[in-house]
Amino acid sequence: MILAWGNVARMVKYVASANYGLMALCKLVGTWYHGKTLRTLMTSVVTDWMTSKNDRERNTMLNIARHGRILSFGCYVCTVCTISFYLSFNLRKFYRNMHQSQRTLVYGSAYPYNIHRSPNYEITYFTQLSGGIYTALINSTVDSFVSILLLHICAQLINLRTALNDLIDKLAEGFISSSRFKKGLAAITIRHEHLIRNAKTVDDCYTVVLFIHMFAATFQLCFVSFQVFTIISNHLDVPPAKVGFLSFYVIMVLTHLYIYCYSAERLLTESTSMAYGVYKSKWYDILSKDAKNLMFIVYRSTIPLRLTAGKFGVFSLAMFGT
Repeated sequence: MILAWGNVARMVKYVASANYGLMALCKLVGTWYHGKTLRTLMTSVVTDWMTSKNDRERNTMLNIARHGRILSFGCYVCTVCTISFYLSFNLRKFYRNMHQSQRTLVYGSAYPYNIHRSPNYEITYFTQLSGGIYTALINSTVDSFVSILLLHICAQLINLRTALNDLIDKLAEGFISSSRFKKGLAAITIRHEHLIRNAKTVDDCYTVVLFIHMFAATFQLCFVSFQVFTIISNHLDVPPAKVGFLSFYVIMVLTHLYIYCYSAERLLTESTSMAYGVYKSKWYDILSKDAKNLMFIVYRSTIPLRLTAGKFGVFSLAMFGT
């Protein structure tokens, strides 16, 4: 930026490429740093799939997992399309620069060696090209991973709500005793606390990373918009590959943001639905001393589980719309 000072177009180009790399680096470091905690969460996910008690629970988990797979697939489709245009544009540029004395790189900057001489130019060019591809894949992988973790917790909350309703209905219809109801309710409460801890663990692991993601993504959209505006206003002759790259790039950034907002919105909804699940059950047909015990879960469910960006912003569909 300092070397390009005064040339706004070049400054924006350099910052945009570094900005997207910063997003990927933070996600990679954050995932590595919290690796032990995340492995524990993954073990919990595997255990849930192996110990699902009936077809209804498993079907619920499969249904939510399909939503996660669709989100991940959409995320990767946008990424692959962006990478395809990125490769087409830069390989064309490489072929054009091969026999010229002054050569341009994928990401222009100052280097402590002569970049115009072979094989320095070729090595630097393809290292930068690989770095750009790797950056896009890191962002897609981590975003899909966090989304799937949140959606799995949502599936477990739905199963827990169903189990609680069944327990209340059995007591109301006289199929189980009050003491057995209390034991079942205690197990559900412990499970509820376990899911709450899991959701908070995901938030604690990624809240700082997601704050940087939101900050960087906002600037990234501004940078790309500026580049498009410059192309249109100056009537520049731009290759179709670059136009395709910029278009899919914007879609990709918005898709990454959407999968966080969708998963977080689903988590918020399912966590508060525990209270509504109790309300819709036959609590009015059981003894008051048993009904009062349900208030612990009701009160706890009034505090929604959230995915936050640095404890400042809460991910939701409303946030995405804004």
